[in-house]
Amino acid sequence: MTKASDLFVAALEAEGVEYVFGIPGEENLDLLESLRSSRIRLVLTRHEQGAGFMAATYGRLTGKAGVCLSTLGPGATNLVTPAAYAQLGAMPMLMITGQKPIKTSRQGHFQIVDVVDTMRPLTKYTRQIVSADAIPARVRESFRRAEEERPGATHLELPQDIAGDETSARLIPASFSRRPIADDKAIAHAAAAIGHARHPLLMIGAGANRKTTARQLKSFIDKLGIPFFTTQMGKGVIDELHPLWLGNAALSDHDFVHRAIDAADCIVNIGHDVIEKPPFFMREGRRTVIHVNYESAEVDAVYFPQIEVVGDIANTVWQLGEVLAPQAHWDFAFFDRVRTALLANLVDRSDADRFPMAPQRVVAEVRKVMGPRDVVCLDNGLYKLWFARCYRCREPNTLLLDNALATMGAGLPSAIAARIVCPDRRVLAVCGDGGFMMNSQELETAMRLGIDITVLVLRDDAYGMIKWKQAHERYPSFGMDLGNPDFVRYAESYGARGHRPASADEFAPMLQRALDTPGIDLIEVPIDYSDDDRLLNDEIPKLSAALQ
Repeated sequence: MTKASDLFVAALEAEGVEYVFGIPGEENLDLLESLRSSRIRLVLTRHEQGAGFMAATYGRLTGKAGVCLSTLGPGATNLVTPAAYAQLGAMPMLMITGQKPIKTSRQGHFQIVDVVDTMRPLTKYTRQIVSADAIPARVRESFRRAEEERPGATHLELPQDIAGDETSARLIPASFSRRPIADDKAIAHAAAAIGHARHPLLMIGAGANRKTTARQLKSFIDKLGIPFFTTQMGKGVIDELHPLWLGNAALSDHDFVHRAIDAADCIVNIGHDVIEKPPFFMREGRRTVIHVNYESAEVDAVYFPQIEVVGDIANTVWQLGEVLAPQAHWDFAFFDRVRTALLANLVDRSDADRFPMAPQRVVAEVRKVMGPRDVVCLDNGLYKLWFARCYRCREPNTLLLDNALATMGAGLPSAIAARIVCPDRRVLAVCGDGGFMMNSQELETAMRLGIDITVLVLRDDAYGMIKWKQAHERYPSFGMDLGNPDFVRYAESYGARGHRPASADEFAPMLQRALDTPGIDLIEVPIDYSDDDRLLNDEIPKLSAALQ
């Protein structure tokens, strides 16, 4: 006979779990004791939300489900935002929450909410464990669901009395499985459409962000010479210094890349779904749209592809490359003009001397200082658009941004997890002042763990993204300005090093020193978004519209 909590932890070990991020409560004490004698490391955080973001980022970077832990009630409800973050962003994650005894309890309804039903619309799988004998099946199914395509969040509730029970149940090993490959007729139909087109174009989304898929796509693009662009979460799948790169769909419309999209008569969507809003509007009769993904396309008013090739993406790309050859009638001349104009625009204001700094200068300096494999973890704010547009990624998963839930508060926890997963790479968290303060307490977690990261806080003393939207809608500025602590002294209060440049020219050397010095550094940089409404909503659309 085995104690149920010991069996639960053994099941986690069998799934290859290395870390559990979270905050235990009294309902987790049996599980906590079982973890104490296991190979799994408990990473105690300062908020359950931070734990969830760390687990999701671990899953995003490794492909293995990250695991986070909370108690019942308020601890569990604090995981709701990370659940949505992982589910919408296709990051494999398992959440484990505690619960009062379910067989007998003398505490009435104190702290009890229906966590399983709360998690149901936010996860791929959620169950309360009502018997110790069910643990092996529930844990195995949670990991299987979390990690299979399309990845996402799962949840298990382990009540206090079940965790203390005895059981003779045995673990269930993972089965051997392979993803199905696309049907030959679907491949032939898609290849014919690409071959007959005059202006084919590739769009690379987050679902293509897999090592094998990236290799196959590189070979496909090099062989056929078809230009490509990416969604925000597809950045880095192909080196963005590639001569056929046409940019990133950071803006919803009217950027240079959208002129190429408008000119394409066949768009091949590799690994995209409508959670990351489509960077083009479907126009019936204007072009053929080919959906290449693990799953069929979810029909939406903005996305209804004419051809679907469903199956393993890497294999699909390989098969298409085997049957396609460059066509003499393909014409990419306009795409070449788009690329030339885009590259000229991307360096605009990248050397601006003004202080507070222009966001384009911030992105340019970060790109100069960070190596090709170093990792930048973005929180959410107006600066994200500039990083998506101007930060040219050399490798996959080197710019971690969230364009699915797009929640604030994930940047710092994400950076902590990225450093744990990638100890040989430098890691930079980039946060606005609003997003940073939502989970800034995790600085203590990083200090306690001895994590070596640098945090860049871009201060505009406002919720800048909404203030930008407010200006674009011609509303007066209202309700978006806020106050801030002295971020340098705030970092120092945790034992970290705090810095504040006095000019734009001081920023890059300061960032370089921070990244080269072990430990935690926080750099506060005032940023000026005053040009953004004009640039993003007027100047760039006019420049792109002038292309002939």
